[in-house]
Amino acid sequence: MYSADTRIYTDFQGLAKLRAAAQRDAGDALEETAQQFEAVMMQMMLKSMRQASVGEGMMDSDQSLFYRDMYDQQIALHLAKSGGLGLADVIKRQLGGVSDSVQPPGKVLSDYRQQAMMAVPVSTASSVASPPLINKPSMPSTVAVTPLSDDSDPAIDSPESFLRHLWPMAQEAAILLGQEPDTLLAQAALETGWGQKMIRTGNGDNSFNLFGIKADQRWSGDKVIVPTLEYEEGVAVRQKAAFRVYSSFADSFNDYASFLQSDPRYQPALIADNGASYLSSLQSAGYATDPRYAEKIKAILDRPEMRQVITQLKSAK
Repeated sequence: MYSADTRIYTDFQGLAKLRAAAQRDAGDALEETAQQFEAVMMQMMLKSMRQASVGEGMMDSDQSLFYRDMYDQQIALHLAKSGGLGLADVIKRQLGGVSDSVQPPGKVLSDYRQQAMMAVPVSTASSVASPPLINKPSMPSTVAVTPLSDDSDPAIDSPESFLRHLWPMAQEAAILLGQEPDTLLAQAALETGWGQKMIRTGNGDNSFNLFGIKADQRWSGDKVIVPTLEYEEGVAVRQKAAFRVYSSFADSFNDYASFLQSDPRYQPALIADNGASYLSSLQSAGYATDPRYAEKIKAILDRPEMRQVITQLKSAK
């Protein structure tokens, strides 16, 4: 059986190889070739849809947009292999193949909308270091880009609602860590794009993982494997990693505090006397591989809109 080089992401070099293989052996390579051509057409359609959108998100970056486009490629190929718009069958007939059925376009668009609910830009946050202990994420083919909406998944549709909803939980965790709750919220905002890019499980459920903590051998709970962006000697590298899945945001805060308290390398952070030192200590201890991790969180903390909401929350005691 012919095996294509591009079973995950489409590229024109792979298509050229498929076309050559089809000329040599139409039996095995014909269907794969037709599907790849249809995937390219669907990818072009998705790209046009993206370009027609209202604009990028607050926390989007070159890396997140790159992963979004890469995931669109994967979606296009998946839909093409699942029946697509019927173009593959037309191509097969043109090349001499036989098609048994053509999937209705409405079914394909419905499938795409369902896939899009689990769409992917990799988390714009940095990555929690992988050496020997737990680490951080980035995002994934199971990362949501739409506002949270179900009963156990509160509606967080803006930075302000993110801060107001998580404030009580951040206060409790901050007491355990000896830090200010706004520092923790800024870190969670970076990791999750203000709650808009939460890691999602395979069935679309929220992982409630606010701090990008990975699931290593010490974790016995649920986990999800997703794409992530790690930095090796300052260079971003695509990887896949397992991340912890919680039942609520409160569980995420509690585990974050426990995770830091139980690991000796984070002790300097726990005795830091201010948020800036705390974040710098986390980065020095290897919490994230992004060399600008602490700097990015401090920038969020300094935003006037965040300071305004935090001031209101503190005065509402």
